[in-house]
Amino acid sequence: MQIKSFSTQIGGKQMSAEFSDLAEQAHGSVILRYGETAVLATAVMSEKERLDIDYFPLTVDYEERFYAAGKILGSRFMRREGRPSEDAILSGRVVDRTIRPLFPSHIRNEIQVIITVLALGDEDPDQVAVNAASLALATSEIPWGGPVAAVRIGKSAQGEFIINPTYAQRAGASLDMLACGKDGTINMIEVGAQEASEDDTAAGFASAVLEHNKLLEFQNNIVKEIGKKKREAPPPELPAVLTSLFATEVAPKMSATVFSGEAGKKQIYALKYEWLKKVVALQGDTLKQGSQGVALGVADRFFEDKVDEEIHRGAIVDGKRADGRTFDAIRSLFAKAGGVSPQLHGSGIFYRGGTHVFTALTLGGPGDSLITDSIEEQDTQRRFMHHYNFPPYSGGETGRMGGTNRRMIGHGALAQKALEAVLPEKEKFPYTIRLVSECLASNGSTSMGSVCASTLALMDGGVPIKAPVAGIAMGLMLEQNPKSQTPKYKIMTDIQGPEDSHGDMDFKVAGTRNGITAIQMDIKLDGVAVPILVEALAGAKKARLEILDVIEKEIAQPRVAISPRAPEIITMRVRPEQIGLVIGGGGKTINGIKDITKVEDITIEDDGSIFITGSGGTAGKAKEMIEAVVKEYKPGEVYEGEVTRLMDFGAFVRIGQGRDAEGLVHVSEVAPFRIDKISDAVKVGDKVRVMIKEIDEKGRVNLSIKGADPDFASRKGLKPSTNPHGDGQRKFGNRS
Repeated sequence: MQIKSFSTQIGGKQMSAEFSDLAEQAHGSVILRYGETAVLATAVMSEKERLDIDYFPLTVDYEERFYAAGKILGSRFMRREGRPSEDAILSGRVVDRTIRPLFPSHIRNEIQVIITVLALGDEDPDQVAVNAASLALATSEIPWGGPVAAVRIGKSAQGEFIINPTYAQRAGASLDMLACGKDGTINMIEVGAQEASEDDTAAGFASAVLEHNKLLEFQNNIVKEIGKKKREAPPPELPAVLTSLFATEVAPKMSATVFSGEAGKKQIYALKYEWLKKVVALQGDTLKQGSQGVALGVADRFFEDKVDEEIHRGAIVDGKRADGRTFDAIRSLFAKAGGVSPQLHGSGIFYRGGTHVFTALTLGGPGDSLITDSIEEQDTQRRFMHHYNFPPYSGGETGRMGGTNRRMIGHGALAQKALEAVLPEKEKFPYTIRLVSECLASNGSTSMGSVCASTLALMDGGVPIKAPVAGIAMGLMLEQNPKSQTPKYKIMTDIQGPEDSHGDMDFKVAGTRNGITAIQMDIKLDGVAVPILVEALAGAKKARLEILDVIEKEIAQPRVAISPRAPEIITMRVRPEQIGLVIGGGGKTINGIKDITKVEDITIEDDGSIFITGSGGTAGKAKEMIEAVVKEYKPGEVYEGEVTRLMDFGAFVRIGQGRDAEGLVHVSEVAPFRIDKISDAVKVGDKVRVMIKEIDEKGRVNLSIKGADPDFASRKGLKPSTNPHGDGQRKFGNRS
């Protein structure tokens, strides 16, 4: 085995890259270790070029292995890995979104990058995976514009920035940022925050760039030493006859089509199809005579490049946008809370121009929470879920329905992250919360539309969120002139259609009036300078406040009460040592309470917290029964009890539901005088008033009828015993 290793220090920990012949058939491979976390990254590029497609065929697979966590996971019936977890899909998207902009977009050879998590320590493997993928690609023969670096920046509750924080450090962080980039710029961002300020976020960007520089120096030194020569991948050229056709037939219509208002997306599609028809017609007459002609995918890409050029020219030179808005203007807004059906626990509808989103809220008990099982989380309960659906009709297209794809999972997770910061604590609102956003019409940033519609649904459902959240997508048009030292640019608020497809940046920012809760950025460039991102943050804040004005005008605060269709949840607490009493042997006690009261669920946590979910008053009845089970009895208390059994020396009376809720009334405690037999006074099933006389050293309860009901003997007609040595003089005897 041939091994070559390199190492550096990042965030006070060693990062080591190991290159060997372990995966020698891959075009590039590396095992990257950081702390105790280790990942294997491989990269392969196919020999054959696919001319039948009009997109760059990159696939990134992120593979979690159970052995990485040092545990045998999975179900009892399948102890091996199955389909990727949502966490794995999201981590794979992080790698994809970072490396994709650095490939020549004209490549039509399939490229696959596979990340395999070999060992999981305290460090999140996603940032390790990005750096590993970068090294695998940079040292391979695959054409790529890297290397690129990834670093996680955390900000503690004490206000200190932490480089690559551990899972424990991230749990209490006010800012959790994953930033990737190269050469002093950033090209991918993921942020979750507790209403972070724009200044703190900008400082996080700057800190990330400093760490990037260290990582890039490390990677560049490796590439210089062992990097392979890159394969040639020249861009395809359109024959002169087709470029001439485009110049005469299509180019004159381009500007008017691109800048035709919000309907420009449809107009551009129509012009493209007209162009492709002309290509097919011309190839049939001339180009295919003795040649292979030109693939429609190449012609399609040529057209899209021309649209890209025109949108950039219009923004940077003419100062105009595709739909005619000013650069900081938001499209028309509409917000509606509720009104869909009383069956729903809450709902919201939000319009931003041609993007329309409907969100439904469902509330459930703690037992409805999502149990996650991945290498990073085992048996973890998630009480909040946001799911995002994007049917094909939302874009005016047909397509396959059913299931979810990576994009839907990613957008759903982004909106979930944006809203988590404002949810009430479990102690205050113990419900499981599920939001489902249906994107019914799409023309730019449905994910941020989902944040807004979800806020409306939460407040309509009476969920006491700390503050409403809104989101906006910011765009960028950057001058494509490599000779320019200070390229011109335009930042755009609320990107739509062509700006989303052909712009250089999709910078989504969500938050409250007080600060940022989530950021996600994807770009089509090598990177964006931090000052531009800071400017975009300011524009996003202005837009966010405008959207919040519209949301709060529709519903200013959460409704006072939740929907009557939602379940009732009662919270109570017992001492941890009393949990066994509540559950009972084999679950007999708790199951009995469920059967009697007909509650939906009773959830008991290790700290003694109990959450009772029911409807129609059933939860209250169950609470009363649990309180009776764990009740601690004291001398002098009086109860109405039921006689359960008779003994020679007295009667046992049940005064509650718990294990210790049965006590003995000695025959001497029935009347103020001795009686002959206990059966003369009571029988099984009788209801009697009793007082707790004492609780002995063994916890046994001794009861008195005469102490609670002095007239009991006279009402029963009892007479003093004529036998001075009768049962009334016996000791307690065996109480078992």
